[in-house]
Amino acid sequence: MKARMLLVEDDAALAELVAWHFRREDFEVRQTVDGEEALLLAREAAPDIVLLDWMIEGLSGLEVCRRLRRMPETQNVPIIMLTARGEEEDRVRGLETGADDYVTKPFSPRELVARVGAVLRRVRPALAGETLSFADIEMDTVGHKVRRAGQVVPLGPTEFRLLRHFLEHPGWVFSRERLLDAVWGHDSDIESRTVDVHIRRLRKAINLPGTADLIRTVRSAGYSLDTAE
Repeated sequence: MKARMLLVEDDAALAELVAWHFRREDFEVRQTVDGEEALLLAREAAPDIVLLDWMIEGLSGLEVCRRLRRMPETQNVPIIMLTARGEEEDRVRGLETGADDYVTKPFSPRELVARVGAVLRRVRPALAGETLSFADIEMDTVGHKVRRAGQVVPLGPTEFRLLRHFLEHPGWVFSRERLLDAVWGHDSDIESRTVDVHIRRLRKAINLPGTADLIRTVRSAGYSLDTAE
């Protein structure tokens, strides 16, 4: 499963170097030098992580960061800022704007790869390994097997993808529309109410006798994988 990266950097040589290193690590990298285009790319296909230069064409990196945090598609996507501004006040501004980490130029590409990996392990465990787990549910993403409390749970392909998406984002609340985009794809003609049908099937499959219902319905918002009642 490739991690999707949006790289926003106007130094062409540095951008190519960074992109090369991450493609070698099996990332799917989309690049731009422009802040407005970065927002358009993020809307078209939400990345798993954003590498964002502070000083870019058009909008500043800080403003792009602010807008990414306001967009529903990217409000939870990790953002690492790349900048030559190393003063503490600048780092604080970047973090307060919504960045998750801050890398000062010049930097080692190997260190950057490690920093990105650390961030993804925190927020997208599926991108760092082959097994996903939450509470007493375990998913083998390679073998396409799911267990609950040690018992094998047979799932159809759609329910498997749906559960996988929840396991990749435990605690996040997803609307029907966002689940359609994530599980069925942007070009899907399926109606949003179809999500409810597959949620019911998923609940029926994974809610074994004596186990809690981990799929939480959030009124007027959507669904979440959560232990909260």
